[in-house]
Amino acid sequence: MTEKQLNLPAYDVRMSEKDGRQTIFDFLRNRYVALTPEEWVRQHFTHFLVEHKGYPKGLLANETELRVGSKRLRCDTVLYDQSLRPRMIIEYKAPHIKIQQKTFDQIVVYNLLLHADYLVVSNGLQHYCCQMDYEHRSYTFLTDIPDYAAITPCR
Repeated sequence: MTEKQLNLPAYDVRMSEKDGRQTIFDFLRNRYVALTPEEWVRQHFTHFLVEHKGYPKGLLANETELRVGSKRLRCDTVLYDQSLRPRMIIEYKAPHIKIQQKTFDQIVVYNLLLHADYLVVSNGLQHYCCQMDYEHRSYTFLTDIPDYAAITPCR
């Protein structure tokens, strides 16, 4: 895979090869994972959150599994608060995938279960963040991904 330049800060990428396949180190899961275009975005975005936006590494989780009956869903990244309540859901797409309505529909399904305060979608080139307002049954698109210090309880 050719690593694509993203609209995210660079970081010291750790890559390896296992069974003839490229892997990338996931510092949240503390292990090497298969390098895919989506994983390339995920690793850059999580490093961006921790190193540039002040998000605590220990409150972020990659590949969070959700169950609805017998159906299993998987959130790309979830930010929790100190009480382990989901605060933000992040959905990644590969850089060549255009972010469309179905991407937002996917993250909304996850949020029906988690009721997070922020929803983020990124393909590494474009990033969208909306803040949920459950009291008024609305949401607001933000112009930037908020710093962790700016996130206050919305409920």
